[in-house]
Amino acid sequence: MGGGYNNNLFIERLWRTVKYEEVYLKAYQDGKEANVGIGNYFQFYNNERLHQALEYRTPAEVFTSIPIEIT
Repeated sequence: MGGGYNNNLFIERLWRTVKYEEVYLKAYQDGKEANVGIGNYFQFYNNERLHQALEYRTPAEVFTSIPIEIT
């Protein structure tokens, strides 16, 4: 299981961000509403939110060479 420590750091940081930027700010009525809200957040996180660690680019810009159209 190589790289487990580093993988865990990434996942822990990701979920901390999701909780503080999305989950704690919303009052979801049920699991379906939470699923939609968190899904929308991940679209934002990957395609619009600039990341300091990625030189203020989005993950989509860094990990794909094809521009992603946001609808």
